[in-house]
Amino acid sequence: MAETKETSEKDEKPKPRVRPIVRLGIFLISHSVLVSVVCCTAGVLALFLLPVLAKNTYISENALMPGSASPMLSYQHVSDGNRLVKDLTNLDLKSSETGIESQRVIAQYMLELGAEVSFHKFHAQLNQFHPLHFFSSPDSGVIQENFSCSSYGINTVGIIRAPRGDGKEAIVLVTPYNALKSGLGEAVSVGIAYSVFSLLTQVTWLAKDVIWLVADSRYGEYAAVAAWLRDYQIPKFSSLSTLNSEMCPDINNLYDLKVNSIAGSKYSNSFRRAGTMAAALVLKVGDQSEQYEDTISIYAEASNGQMPNLDLINVVNYLAVHRQGLRVQVEKLWSLLNSSWLKSLGEIFESLGKVAKSLNPEWKFGIPATEYVEGTATLASSLYYQALGVPTGPHGAFRDYQVDAITLEISPKYSLDKFRRNDILLRGGRLIEGVIRSVNNLLEKFHQSFFLYLLTSPSKFVSVGVYMIALALLIAPLPMVAASLYVDANSLDSKTNKSTPSTIADTAERGITIRSWRWLYSAKLVFAVHVWGAIVSLLPYFICQIPDCSSTISFMIWVVLSMISLLTLYSVLASPFSCNNASQEKEWALVKSVTISYVFIGLGLMSVINFATAEIGALLMVPMCLLARPLKFDLRAGSLRSFSRMVCNLVLGLIAFPPAAFFLLKGMLEDFGSVNIGDFWMWVESLWAWNSATYIFIGMVYLPCWVLCVHILLHTC
Repeated sequence: MAETKETSEKDEKPKPRVRPIVRLGIFLISHSVLVSVVCCTAGVLALFLLPVLAKNTYISENALMPGSASPMLSYQHVSDGNRLVKDLTNLDLKSSETGIESQRVIAQYMLELGAEVSFHKFHAQLNQFHPLHFFSSPDSGVIQENFSCSSYGINTVGIIRAPRGDGKEAIVLVTPYNALKSGLGEAVSVGIAYSVFSLLTQVTWLAKDVIWLVADSRYGEYAAVAAWLRDYQIPKFSSLSTLNSEMCPDINNLYDLKVNSIAGSKYSNSFRRAGTMAAALVLKVGDQSEQYEDTISIYAEASNGQMPNLDLINVVNYLAVHRQGLRVQVEKLWSLLNSSWLKSLGEIFESLGKVAKSLNPEWKFGIPATEYVEGTATLASSLYYQALGVPTGPHGAFRDYQVDAITLEISPKYSLDKFRRNDILLRGGRLIEGVIRSVNNLLEKFHQSFFLYLLTSPSKFVSVGVYMIALALLIAPLPMVAASLYVDANSLDSKTNKSTPSTIADTAERGITIRSWRWLYSAKLVFAVHVWGAIVSLLPYFICQIPDCSSTISFMIWVVLSMISLLTLYSVLASPFSCNNASQEKEWALVKSVTISYVFIGLGLMSVINFATAEIGALLMVPMCLLARPLKFDLRAGSLRSFSRMVCNLVLGLIAFPPAAFFLLKGMLEDFGSVNIGDFWMWVESLWAWNSATYIFIGMVYLPCWVLCVHILLHTC
């Protein structure tokens, strides 16, 4: 007996110890509801805490040294710029030509300074939707086939070669100018650029070439800059690169410059280039400021939420505030400034900051309520424009070629009369001079500081390491809820499996096999819906081919075709209103599990491409996915909890519908009376015209997720 006992003890194997990480995973999965509530609440709270956690901006690159040298721009340079402004405004009053005379005058002024001058001819390009448009290079526009002389745009380009440079780097200064509808502000911006240009032809410290581009903005500011950049970066050799003088005799007169009377003239018909672009500035002078002082607005957002290096904005902010006495501002959502609930939230954070400071003076938490409201409005604007993926100015064309660029718009306090004009020319010119001098000091491209950030003011920012916490908390419950639903859906139901021992023995192996592969039916449904999402994303390409179709009619056609394709695809691949033999009562849980897994992957990938789109998408999609449950179960329960959940599901399903979310957001920001059905179609057109990844996200992730959540709500099994 003793030997038998010892043998049995030897045969008994010790139970494997469960690792702590496995225990933690089991705990989180078993308490997925609690984890979801905690993480989502913390994610929303972290988002509202971002203005409080914002840090003061600082210049990381020591070589920039803004303001280290006294400005050299004098009143003589201002006088030269003012003279050009007068000539341009007089031409607008007297000349009836198509703007060629203005380009000729600007080129003549450049030649007098000894700059290399050339004209860049381009066609207006059509931003039309194309199935492969998103996967092509920035040179993907469609040139009009039926062009005429009036469809040409002409950019005037002047280049200053650096006396201490090797021609490998350049700084670009852009001034949009529409000679046909030129206002005084555009003429003044050209005058500021000319005063700086005249100074740079005389200095000896210049180590980078300077390119001054007077962009013909009759077809849009962005189009003119983008066309010049395409030919600068990707040269083309086609018949469109040269103008037919027989077809366009007026354009041929453009070359009648007085080059012979200027010694050493550097005019050329060919396309001239300088070195690699280190940075670019777009200068504009706007209307009279609504503030009580001269202001300068900075626009930095480019396509797909790209931002320039933060050091470039810091240099402009430092020189404008501390050297030229200008008030710097960035875009904000003005509707939030008068929000009462936001003011109350700011007062709460201000009180918490006072309590924290009383406990420990070194704790720096909390900001004044007014500063919190302004910071939140600026942060919301930064998120909004980054999520749109549409550039906020011509500087966006440079970001497509990884060139750091921003748009500066100066708004004077008073009207631009002859007395105030000199002051704007002087202060604006010295600001541009200081920025060019700082960029000129760089020995390499902008690489320090931040490329991923959100602005809460011109002097405060939130870095990627801080704002990613809010998104991470929002999407953290998704994999745990998906695992919990999968385990719950595959668990054996004791009520349905009560039978004789022989029956249980016969069906045990078959039951395990069915349960292990049951998720494939749900995966087929999810796959079918996402195939439909791809079809919906391509439908506008064919709708655009319909002639004389308004935006409202196009939108209605899109909706009808989308519904027909959805019903057709569901009937072929996976019917949403019926269950097959392998489906059980909890089949909806598997569909929800696969859907949540796909949403988690989609939001994670989108956060790498465009964080703002992923954050706004998570705020709408995560609650909708977590709360989705068949309405049939809530109706059967009849409790207050189930009724509240059913109401939340219906409200979220209505708000999260893309057109409804768009109309609601636009109505809150602008006015509900101005909302039109065709506005959604126009917004979609702008997304694909600018190659915005938000369009793909809506069509391939967001819309299929909404359809699947509606499918879960209407599940009848």
